[in-house]
Amino acid sequence: MAADTVHSIDHPAVERPKVSDREPLHEGYLRVGEEVPPASSLDMKTLDVVDGEIWRQNKMWDRFDRLRKEDPVHYTPDSFVGPYWSVTKYEDIMAVDTDHKRFSSSWEHGGITLGEPLEDFEMPMFIAMDEPRHSEQRKTVQPAVAPNMLKEYEPLIRSRTQGLLDSLPVGEPFDWVDTVSIELTTMMLATLFDFPFENRRQLTRWSDVVTNMHNPDICPGGEEQWRREMMECLTTFMQIFQERQAIPQKSDLMSLLAHGEKTKNMTPMELLGNVILLIVGGNDTTRNTMTASVWALNKYPEQFEKLKSDLSLIPNMVSETIRWQTPLAFMRRTALEDVQLRDKLIKKGDQVAMWYISGNRDEDFWDKPNDYIIDRADARRHLSFGFGIHRCVGNRLGELQLQILWQELMERFEHIEVLAEPSYTSGAFVHGYTWMPVILHPKK
Repeated sequence: MAADTVHSIDHPAVERPKVSDREPLHEGYLRVGEEVPPASSLDMKTLDVVDGEIWRQNKMWDRFDRLRKEDPVHYTPDSFVGPYWSVTKYEDIMAVDTDHKRFSSSWEHGGITLGEPLEDFEMPMFIAMDEPRHSEQRKTVQPAVAPNMLKEYEPLIRSRTQGLLDSLPVGEPFDWVDTVSIELTTMMLATLFDFPFENRRQLTRWSDVVTNMHNPDICPGGEEQWRREMMECLTTFMQIFQERQAIPQKSDLMSLLAHGEKTKNMTPMELLGNVILLIVGGNDTTRNTMTASVWALNKYPEQFEKLKSDLSLIPNMVSETIRWQTPLAFMRRTALEDVQLRDKLIKKGDQVAMWYISGNRDEDFWDKPNDYIIDRADARRHLSFGFGIHRCVGNRLGELQLQILWQELMERFEHIEVLAEPSYTSGAFVHGYTWMPVILHPKK
């Protein structure tokens, strides 16, 4: 059973970040702080799950429950991102995700996120390509996260994790998101890119900006600021790319791209696309799962006790967290031809959202899907990494970072106590956290 409450917090050292008031992005969308109506009160014909305020308040779950039960292949005719289909059942999501002949992820058809990209700012990236270009570019970066490299990274990840955990204030509130989740993942990203370590928070910034053009807390200057920061990212990485081309190949991602037969002649925007893909893939997903694991173990204290009594459960607990959390809520595909799915006809050119976050809670596939069960037998069958040719290239590295974090946490602390419900990201793509105050209780 989930714990019903967590402690409220009143401590000057850790204040919940204020959220900017903002105009809703589309007619009928909610204002910041406006009460989210229950899904049962909504008209199914117009139900739209991409309103960012629903996600900021973590109130999307009943909408997906209703979609799975009443209309698992659902058409939204009018939204901020244009008309789109929602696929919400596990088996249907698998069917779409593995059918890359009829469902395209190519940037030329709109890419992997809902809505149309800026016409003069298209960023090709290998996740947003169809075959054969997708596999050609993916194979170029794969060696950076191959099993032999994970063995090489493991001692480094462990020593950094140990160093960070040993520097944390014990018995005093601090923000877990910024102090632990962001810092650990950003250190790893800097290593993967061989990026100047002292500037590593730039990577976090670019990751936040690219998915938040319309969020005034991240991008108060809107599209103009977004373009400027994306160009700064491109300028920075273009210089690194050219420097790596001038020296013998090493094992970091930029060196692999600079020397790869299929990537060394990339256009600047293609380079930017692949860099952004690798930053978001290596940053948002791992950092939000690091926060989710602490939050889930507080909500389900009996699972925390189970973990304490059997540390061999850590790898499975990590998989269950990735299922329960689902760090990227959906991926988009575009129909390349008319496709019948259940009783619906998806027309050629239509946007299709595969809601991984819903498939990971599908009651027809999972037993007690909303519960967090760290020894769940089939936890690794979650959808969060995708399936088929686009399965997450760095999934093993993400899992390794999370496993090491929990091995080291369990050696040092009796409890990581969450003091207030976390603040959530505003938006339907990255499902994450912006703030979560905790107190560490040392082992006696």
